[in-house]
Amino acid sequence: MKVIKNKVLLLLGALFLFSCSDFEEINVDPLAASEDQVQVEYFINRSIGGAQQNPHIAERVFVLYWKAAGRMDRINSLPVGYSSDSWSSDYYNGYVSTWLKDVTNAVIIADKHISSGKGKAYTNNLKQIARIWRAYIMSEMTDNFGPIPVEGFEGENPEYNSVKEVYYHMLEELKEATNAIDESEPTKPNSNLDPAFGYDYSKWKKYGNSLRMRLAMRLSEVDETKARQEFEEAVTGGYIATLGENFQVQEDGGWNDFTGVMTREWNMQYLSPTLNNLMIGLGGVRSVDQLSADKHGYIKPSDYMGVKYENHFTEYTNNPSKGFWFDGLYDAIDPRAYANFAIPGDFDNPQFNSYPSWNIGQTHNTVRSLLNDDGTVLEDIDGAFTWNTFSIGSWGDTGAKNRLRYPSTTPRLVNKYRQGENKRVFFASWESYFLIAEAAVRGWNVPMSGKDAYEKGIIESFTYTDVSQYAGAYISSTSYNRAGTSVSWTHTAEPPATVTMNYTDGYTNVAGTFDFRYPVNTIYRNGTVKNDLLNKIITQKFIAQTPWLPLETWSDHRRLGLPFFENPAVEDPLTNLPTLTRSNYLTNQVGFFPQRLKYPSSFENNVPNGYSQAVGLLGGEDSVFTPLWWAKQN
Repeated sequence: MKVIKNKVLLLLGALFLFSCSDFEEINVDPLAASEDQVQVEYFINRSIGGAQQNPHIAERVFVLYWKAAGRMDRINSLPVGYSSDSWSSDYYNGYVSTWLKDVTNAVIIADKHISSGKGKAYTNNLKQIARIWRAYIMSEMTDNFGPIPVEGFEGENPEYNSVKEVYYHMLEELKEATNAIDESEPTKPNSNLDPAFGYDYSKWKKYGNSLRMRLAMRLSEVDETKARQEFEEAVTGGYIATLGENFQVQEDGGWNDFTGVMTREWNMQYLSPTLNNLMIGLGGVRSVDQLSADKHGYIKPSDYMGVKYENHFTEYTNNPSKGFWFDGLYDAIDPRAYANFAIPGDFDNPQFNSYPSWNIGQTHNTVRSLLNDDGTVLEDIDGAFTWNTFSIGSWGDTGAKNRLRYPSTTPRLVNKYRQGENKRVFFASWESYFLIAEAAVRGWNVPMSGKDAYEKGIIESFTYTDVSQYAGAYISSTSYNRAGTSVSWTHTAEPPATVTMNYTDGYTNVAGTFDFRYPVNTIYRNGTVKNDLLNKIITQKFIAQTPWLPLETWSDHRRLGLPFFENPAVEDPLTNLPTLTRSNYLTNQVGFFPQRLKYPSSFENNVPNGYSQAVGLLGGEDSVFTPLWWAKQN
């Protein structure tokens, strides 16, 4: 299969000689060579393979942008307002525009083959598949940057379209393409040229409907009539309903388009504080029932908060776990936590990841120090068999004295996601069910109850993560996580204002009590609700999407303000996020969270008219913090 892919890439390169270096390539005729020289499926294969992301762009976009903004990792990039013009330029000019141009070529060539009578029996199906995949690439591009040219890859000097226009176009394309697929067609091209479904027409149709459901739901807060109409039509046409129907692409080793997106050894792939707060206590499944007997001695009581080091752990964030070092393992935690993130110091776990291989001490030296103001050691602490995450942002002098914030003391993503042997998931069955559950809550016509869809989504996720033995007890749990949300669909009681927890003063070793307060998510219903059905759905969707779909978790937060994202720490001012200060860090504002990527400077410099038009359609300045049309505006 790999040999076939490589030959296809060489053939395309020889025939078309596309340049990926300049933004202007968006404006050139994509049919510089004869369409008779290449087959439609070559373009589809090339576009899907490219979108899998080679290590260069995967690190910059999937990890440093999406996983950061989607709060699946602890990275000080977009969440603190930082973006790189170089990263964005690479992605816009050399990658996503090329994937979109390739799949557009597939549509154009298919049309020419059909009109000239040179098409094969399956050419029409290939055209529809290309249209479905083109809608995905368009959605990726517009959800990152905003306005793009809908017809930009079919001619020169394209007109830019607003995000609303792009969405209407994508939804219409998906409707027409899925309806036009002939599932009864017995012939198909070489299945190796479709790394997702092997040209299974039925699965492509289900993916088209599922993608239409996703994009329709994106409009739920700004254009509900359109969202509802599109969703209700799509859900009746069949959707990705089982794990075997997932849109996923096999990863590879080495350095090519199919290399795993999380394989770079210098990327730590930390458990984020956002995800950790969502999982602590959620589902009520006790660690003693999840872990082997040798780890039971590290498990702490359910009412234990940890060791408080107020001079070494930042207090200037609304992270509900701030200020504490948890010197053990939690009494109860979502079972997907231990399945996806390894306990520090658990070196006998075959899934424990020891990257970087050239400096194994970063993950194996678990004894770290807290320092005095003069730089001498206050205390050495062993982080083995503890469970801690650390807020993003600026820790200032507090952080300079804290050497516990280190790879060896933080849960990190397990081997199965990091060694290029998995399948990258683009759309999974659990997302279909969580979308249906949300649609049901909104009162839309869907084929199952919200409760049934929600619980089915959880079961699909648990099955995928291989923890299905806990699903029954988990689904019925009324235990709150650190954000104040429980699992049970019928349990919508709000958490108490405070919970009394026990803790130890790290400086005096004296025990005390602490009034834990659930965070106030002021960008969702003014912070008055923590445990309604939408909180539940999006919390479960976030956990299930980890680690494959950070762009979706970012989009859900931009759309709804859910789930709760803690503010970055502001011990010192954040240069790229000046609106967040020590006077307002306890509240959430839309302006505290990244909303998009800035257009690359090459676009502004080389295509000034196109840039001016695009920014004019954006509805605000070309800033990381300008919301897209479908997102919350304030």
